[in-house]
Amino acid sequence: MRYLKLLTLLMAAPFLLVACSGEPKEQMYDSLEEAVKQEETFREQQKPLQELEAEEEEIYNQIVELTSEETEEINKLSEEALSIVNERSKLLEKEKESIEAAKEEFDKAEGAAEDLESDAAKEAADKLIEKMDQRYKAYQELYDHYQTALSLDKELYEMLQNEDLTKDDLQAKVDEINESYSAVIEANEQFNQYTTEYNDLKKGFYEAAELDVSYEE
Repeated sequence: MRYLKLLTLLMAAPFLLVACSGEPKEQMYDSLEEAVKQEETFREQQKPLQELEAEEEEIYNQIVELTSEETEEINKLSEEALSIVNERSKLLEKEKESIEAAKEEFDKAEGAAEDLESDAAKEAADKLIEKMDQRYKAYQELYDHYQTALSLDKELYEMLQNEDLTKDDLQAKVDEINESYSAVIEANEQFNQYTTEYNDLKKGFYEAAELDVSYEE
């Protein structure tokens, strides 16, 4: 059986600032929360990406139920699956662009962090910056693994259109895909862990900087 688990990626949490005076800590707040806004596109890709993953999985299950003589239907379904893989790839690119835009906004906060007056705020800011860097690197790893998985999916559906495809060759490709998605899931879990930690550290920074913020559900 081909293995595919729907992925869920966590977003950075938004906070609302009650008052703003233009000090370094408020400037840092502006950059941090603008980064959250930039992740909106990233968030918006999650549901349609999951839906496409599920749709493709259903098509694959239909294909494996067919006999080798039903080549016309296999080819038709394989083409449909290839189209879905391409759509997933497009959504992944939108997701990546959103994450990169958010990281660019976050990087602006580093300059403001250097001008913080409170030692406690500086220490909290340093931890936050370190965690965001870890989170970004984790996403890059997730993206790379997912790209590899998509390439293998394409190879699978192209193979399925080959009338001379053997069961051994098919199983070998499925095993390769399963291994690839295991790496995707592991990277997804790491990214989510860093996101949770990042959200906690951001809240800690706001408290250390004595910013009057409220959490937005």
